Amino acid sequence: MMSNACLIKTLLLAASLGIAAPLPAQDAAGVPPPKSVATKKTDVNKSTPATPDAKKPAAPEPEPQIPGIIISRAKGGFLGILVENGNFKLSFYDAKKKPAQVDVARATARWPVKYRLGDERTVLNPNGDGTALTSGTFVRPPLVFKLYLSLFVEDRNDAVESYVIDFRQ
Repeated sequence: MMSNACLIKTLLLAASLGIAAPLPAQDAAGVPPPKSVATKKTDVNKSTPATPDAKKPAAPEPEPQIPGIIISRAKGGFLGILVENGNFKLSFYDAKKKPAQVDVARATARWPVKYRLGDERTVLNPNGDGTALTSGTFVRPPLVFKLYLSLFVEDRNDAVESYVIDFRQ
């Protein structure tokens, strides 16, 4: 009974000071449990010597980053669209997100603007090295709008792929 009174006083004092005091573990009869047998501790900081046959695991290759807004294509691969130097740039990537050659003849882009009635429109044509389509029309800020993008192949007037993108750059 004496130990319970001391324990209560200690807890009340600790509560009044705003600190937490540890409670001793006891079973239902009020008897503390027996101390467990000490186990052998191992030093986790010691390293095992490397064997000459052990090979270092190959570091996983980081996934390539696609600049701009990423668009998944239905036939596999990706597109990346961004405004670079005031013009649209549409880049093509394969399924592993590696740069790929342009597989369309041209693209058209349409987006609403606030400075006049109607939409702005531009045609994106292949650049010199054939890895992207670029526009010749300057895109005025703010660069927050809904972009309607259509891809065309040679000798066809209807779009082979169309996308609606919430463009934010």
